[in-house]
Amino acid sequence: MSDVTDNSQINGSFDDLLSANREFAQSFSLSGFDGVARAGVAIVTCMDSRIDPLGMIGLAPGDAKIFRNPGGRVDNSALEAMVLGVHLLNVQRVLVVPHTRCAMASASEQQLRRTIGESAGQDASWQSFHVISDQLDALAQDVAKVRSHPLIPDTVQVGGFLYDVDTGLLTQHR
Repeated sequence: MSDVTDNSQINGSFDDLLSANREFAQSFSLSGFDGVARAGVAIVTCMDSRIDPLGMIGLAPGDAKIFRNPGGRVDNSALEAMVLGVHLLNVQRVLVVPHTRCAMASASEQQLRRTIGESAGQDASWQSFHVISDQLDALAQDVAKVRSHPLIPDTVQVGGFLYDVDTGLLTQHR
């Protein structure tokens, strides 16, 4: 067995992104930054590319800690990130932000398994996708998880918001 990886399939696959990165690096302004959330904010939101977590609340890189996952749920990894953010990275406010027209709230587990299985060309019935049957109820549960976590003090402000992908507006729910 060889330790040499065949890169012939990936050579050039990322050239456009690497080129954009070189351009980005020419005006890079966060060098030496300590990594704390300058605005004291953490955001848990969906991985959906229609969401600009910093832009939607008027912040810039370096201002907030951002945790993204399908559906914008407060799972164990998000809780771990929030605890670290609160105790090590200046987080004083947490926004939990799911969004309208989310795939995780628009299909059943079975539908997603079928669609993914067809796309992958193999059985996906074993894969969990953690669909959301009631977004506002899930949001209330997620906010409660953060607020009740024993390592997140009551001094941390936690809010639940729904982001509208068609208007860019946030509506506070919790």
